[in-house]
Amino acid sequence: MSSEYAQRVVRKLLIGLLLVVLALIIGAMVGYAIEGGNPFRIFLPSTWTHILDFLK
Repeated sequence: MSSEYAQRVVRKLLIGLLLVVLALIIGAMVGYAIEGGNPFRIFLPSTWTHILDFLK
């Protein structure tokens, strides 16, 4: 019984984490599209390097 409960909790946490990551990606794509850029540019490593350098 306890292991079933633990599996449900872990499954809900993973689903929540997946939804947060998905929201981050969609939000970044919308932000790039509003600015007039290519929304698929967020998948380039150079974009994330620029974002991380900006946050430092």
